[in-house]
Amino acid sequence: MGRTGEATERLEEIMRNLRAEGGCPWDREQDIRTLRPYLVEETYEVLEEMDRVAEGGPWRPLCEELGDLLFQIVFHAQLAGELGEFDLAEVANAISDKIVSRHPHVFGETRVSGAEQVLHNWARLKAEERRRKHGREGSVLDGVPSAAPALLRAERLTEKASRIGFDWPDLSGVREKLAEELAELDRAIASGERRAMEHELGDVLFSLANLARFLRTPAEDALREANARFTRRFHAVEAGLRARDVAFGTASLAEMDALWQEAKRQEPLLPPPAAGSAVVRLELAGDPARAEPFWTRLAPRLGWRIAPRADGWEVVTPGLAFAYIGGSGAAATLVLETPRGARLAGEVRAAGGTLLSEVPVVFADPVGTHIRLGS
Repeated sequence: MGRTGEATERLEEIMRNLRAEGGCPWDREQDIRTLRPYLVEETYEVLEEMDRVAEGGPWRPLCEELGDLLFQIVFHAQLAGELGEFDLAEVANAISDKIVSRHPHVFGETRVSGAEQVLHNWARLKAEERRRKHGREGSVLDGVPSAAPALLRAERLTEKASRIGFDWPDLSGVREKLAEELAELDRAIASGERRAMEHELGDVLFSLANLARFLRTPAEDALREANARFTRRFHAVEAGLRARDVAFGTASLAEMDALWQEAKRQEPLLPPPAAGSAVVRLELAGDPARAEPFWTRLAPRLGWRIAPRADGWEVVTPGLAFAYIGGSGAAATLVLETPRGARLAGEVRAAGGTLLSEVPVVFADPVGTHIRLGS
């Protein structure tokens, strides 16, 4: 038995002891209903740690939260086993059989041209499974939990519908549909009818979720990041009011907006490197003394950092670090991918660089290295 199997058996044995006669009174009292809030809570804690990792945080806390979620799965399997329904081995075998069955291009002889065909095949295979189990195909929308967060469910519904060709041909159609729904919302707002406003707002949110799918930016993730930004900025507003001895509720909107804008300006403009990501190092011709003031000011605003090295310093970006080693030579051009860049022009100029293009953002540092930012 391998290391994973031994660890899993140990966890199962711990669970059996907790539920056994003379075990933990609290664990012995639980049933499938009372465990529901804990399963949901552990799932959201995993999501929070995933967000922290995506922002450059450490991986180890995610390991711990995944363990908590795994414990919930083991707990539910134990409850089922006590009733003679199934055990953890059957849970693992069921998902293994399902994954193998739905990936004939990996475990069989089927050939696919790309990810899109994989999704179409997945929908067809699921329909065949439903027909074998229930005697009918059911709907391609089956399997999207009704209790899922509404934005996530909207995105998944449109994704599933797209697998049988019910979809916009390109992004422009999705964007036009959103504009149409916004216009209908404006008319509903003008009417003052509550039900009409709720109806049209729902259509707008649904269209936004579909747009997120086309942009390959999950709506739940985008909104969760927006919530985090709002929270950080509002905390900065509160801190600013305290520093000025202004009681909450007495500050003017103008005062709070000024603090909000200041907090916004202090945020990195680009996402930080992922924790543990591989870094390629380049050595470039150019005077490090001339480049250092520029990068010392600009790098933190991009979410990058200046790091020491044996012979000086380097700029560390997601996946790439570059340093100047003196001398002269042809100017280098570095292309760094990033989903953002619109607010960089003023930062580049303020740091002493030369803006060469705004869309996409291309600039030159004081020693002539060209940096292009774009998605």
